[in-house]
Amino acid sequence: MNANVEIGVSGLDVLEARLAQDMAWLKIPAPAWTPAIEKDGQHVSDVIVIGAGMAGITASAMLLRYGIHDQVVYDEAREGLEGPWLTYARMDTLRSAKDLVGPAMGLPALTFRAYYEARFGTEAWQGLGKIPRRLWAEYLLWLRKVLNIPVQNGIKVTNIQPRADGVVQVTRVQNGQAQTVLARHVVLANGRDGLGGPAVPAIAHQIDKKYWAHSAEAIGFAALKDKRVIVVGGGASAMDNAATALEAGAGRVDMLIRRKDLPRVHKFNGIKSMGVVHGFAALPDDWKWRFLGYVFDESTPPPGPSVLRVSKHANAHFHLGNSIFDLKENANSVTVVTNNKTYEADFIIFATGFKVDLAQRPELNAIADKIKFWSDRYTPPASLNLTPGALKELQNTPDLGPSFQFLEKTPGACPGLERVHCYTYPAVTSHGKLSGDIPAISEGADRLARGIISELFVEDKEKHFHNLCIFSEPELTGSEWHDEG
Repeated sequence: MNANVEIGVSGLDVLEARLAQDMAWLKIPAPAWTPAIEKDGQHVSDVIVIGAGMAGITASAMLLRYGIHDQVVYDEAREGLEGPWLTYARMDTLRSAKDLVGPAMGLPALTFRAYYEARFGTEAWQGLGKIPRRLWAEYLLWLRKVLNIPVQNGIKVTNIQPRADGVVQVTRVQNGQAQTVLARHVVLANGRDGLGGPAVPAIAHQIDKKYWAHSAEAIGFAALKDKRVIVVGGGASAMDNAATALEAGAGRVDMLIRRKDLPRVHKFNGIKSMGVVHGFAALPDDWKWRFLGYVFDESTPPPGPSVLRVSKHANAHFHLGNSIFDLKENANSVTVVTNNKTYEADFIIFATGFKVDLAQRPELNAIADKIKFWSDRYTPPASLNLTPGALKELQNTPDLGPSFQFLEKTPGACPGLERVHCYTYPAVTSHGKLSGDIPAISEGADRLARGIISELFVEDKEKHFHNLCIFSEPELTGSEWHDEG
């Protein structure tokens, strides 16, 4: 605790008092200004945000900041388990720098540093290396509390249907009961897999599911004690899952890595700046693809501490340049055949990332074939020299408008589709890294919120003009002067 904190008053109490004062001085949140709307006797919310992880609460907070109070945030998880941090994220610490601004929205008292120093003191901050993952989850819950984010947990969204009458119809299920609600805009902030799901090699389905899991699934690591485990992949998630298995007592862990060498340089860090944050969306298409194609081809290295967390175990083995050719199920094990060698395993973890695959998102069935993708917009010239992997990844992302809204593949085929906003990682091709990573999440939420606010105001222009006309609060009463003719 800081030395200047009074006895009996916690550092967080002091920080929250300062935050309340800052927000009051800045008039945050702004007063509500949108008119109440009904359709067929049913209330229409201004915005429904789907997902109460980091992106969802930041988007909601920014909307509140600008006076959008008629909103709600849905999350299927119970409180505290939103996002990946306490579920399938298995790193010890975040890879981002501890002094990142992240979801603080430009308010110093909302930064992770302010939160950490309030809890543990400035000396502890000076000694902190990277941000512990579990503490980051606690920080996000604190943000949700102090900003009064209107989250409703335990709610699964099963259908999103834009309508031609200016609303989006959303089917939500809670405790087995389905209900239809309406909103003027819907924001998808449902995580890395928000437009798809785990990327699992087709070959995995040759063997019984009891022998394998994707790294984003719940895995019973305790059951892997003394077992032979294979981890497929060489990225951060692969290292974190391998380390978790080793720490749980796995007898042997073999890492099968397709690349002949691990990438050494985090290329995107070479251009991290406010210029990229605010300028990427304005780039011509070929330059967007040139930047991202280069980064995707180079790949992102796993964090050094994550690799060391694996390699310090004598029973951990790295096998680079290994691609799986075949899987054969035995009586109680699996034979894994690669281009170099054959391995025996009791369990396989596929740390093979995520993919955009709308078929894996039944709530998007009504709009899946109406969404315009980059493959519909742009064909890159051969001079860009994109690898097949980078080309596929770029093509398979949605082409989004300036406020992250979906666009119609065929104009007029899905009226109202632009009222659904994609604030998830696949927005990267259109907007850069504003919706999936921590550093620029506030800037992305600001762009999203400003776009929605603009659309709401323009749509209600007649009502706002009417309010202007009937406004009659006098500045003068007539007694302030005497007319002498």
